[in-house]
Amino acid sequence: MSDLPRKAVTRTAKLAALPLGFAGRATWGLGKRIGGKSAELVAREVQQRTADQLFKTLGELKGGAMKLGQALSVFESALPEEIAGPYRAALTKLQEAAPPLPARTVHGVLTERIGEDWREYFLEFEDTPAAAASIGQVHRAVWHDGREVAVKVQYPGAGEALLSDLAQLSRFARLLGPLVPGMDIKPVIKELRDRVSEELDYELEAQAQQEHAAEFEDDPDVVIPQVVHQSDQVLVTEWIDGIPLSEVIAEGTAEQRDRAGQLLARFLFSGPARTGLLHADPHPGNFRLLPPAEEEGQTEEDGGPVGSWRLGVLDFGTVDRLPGGLPRNIGDSLRLALEGDAAGVYGLLREEGFVKESIDLDPDAVLDYLLPIIEPTQVEEFTFSRGWIREQAARIADPRSPAHQLGRQLNLPPSYVLIHRVTLSTIGVLCQLGATVRLRDELEAWLPGFLAEEMEDTETVEAAAEGTEYAEEEGEPEGEPVQA
Repeated sequence: MSDLPRKAVTRTAKLAALPLGFAGRATWGLGKRIGGKSAELVAREVQQRTADQLFKTLGELKGGAMKLGQALSVFESALPEEIAGPYRAALTKLQEAAPPLPARTVHGVLTERIGEDWREYFLEFEDTPAAAASIGQVHRAVWHDGREVAVKVQYPGAGEALLSDLAQLSRFARLLGPLVPGMDIKPVIKELRDRVSEELDYELEAQAQQEHAAEFEDDPDVVIPQVVHQSDQVLVTEWIDGIPLSEVIAEGTAEQRDRAGQLLARFLFSGPARTGLLHADPHPGNFRLLPPAEEEGQTEEDGGPVGSWRLGVLDFGTVDRLPGGLPRNIGDSLRLALEGDAAGVYGLLREEGFVKESIDLDPDAVLDYLLPIIEPTQVEEFTFSRGWIREQAARIADPRSPAHQLGRQLNLPPSYVLIHRVTLSTIGVLCQLGATVRLRDELEAWLPGFLAEEMEDTETVEAAAEGTEYAEEEGEPEGEPVQA
């Protein structure tokens, strides 16, 4: 491939071939069954061929096509195994890599954006990309001061390709239903389109990443690479090694999975509280499990005690700006639901716009709808699993179930759209990990309103007293249906 496919007609033809390919392979499968092959074997072959075409098409096109594939990849854990199995490998590939652009194209971008003397900025530069994703690819290099760095280069024409893809995908979203049965893909595409300008702006991304890096600089659990250089279409950050979360999902130990899951939940809830920003692209390709920083106590087998492994976080191209942290309404609603206060929960949901004024619902029915979903918050620790999320998905997606009927009457206010997607995506990743997580610990520490006010006030006073002692010692408009 010589360059990013840019002509709208070419990209549209490739995208349109996806659902047509599904139909063609179904016909091929029928012929095989008539020829004597078992239906089960033929179905498996058809699904594998579909998965292969899915990765090839979305990966080669990059842009919005691949971005959609990445967004869908975290939800495969909610699908029945017979459907999810063939797609899992193909979608996981989209989290980490795509067919790369040739070196001459990358050199052209660096020359245009940094200057003819761009090589003087680097002691070394690897032409083969370390990772290739939806709108850019990453090259490993050594900065002129000796630091190992990641050089993120935006594909030429990425903006045009993103908008073209998402417009075309939106037109035949229903035909893409076989990719993730039971999910309405159109709202996912709309939300991705709304974020296009931010995704392409490396200045905004550099700002968001640096704010996180400054806040988490001395954090023992979370590592954010520092920004080294930024220009239009080029972003240089510190390089971090580690195990990609996709590998932890595929072959990590139980201890690694649990540690990764706990830190992922911690970052989800602590990030907005500490920075006023929500990292809004939580697919496994954006996370690494890093060995402990301290060498003391390390072993040859695992680099140190698993409990002290850290979470590396990449890609801040999409963030939600939450100056006050996550809305207090979320914590208040969760707390009241756990207390069984149906009227209180219903009042908050109506006040915040989750229940429109024109709709009347039974508060007890609303609470019954919510309780299974918030099960992980009801216990000290919870094991997320594909089985659990499949139960939730089936309960809400089944048109015959009361949960489905009630969910269609709820509303998702615009200010909660991205929070909703990030939360669901993170839960999807936790279920892929099969992690046992002390979620309540993170909610109590970081989510406003989750603890009763008197408890929060007591903890604030105690924390202030501890801080004083330490200082003395040291000297210091309408939204979308929730169903979608």
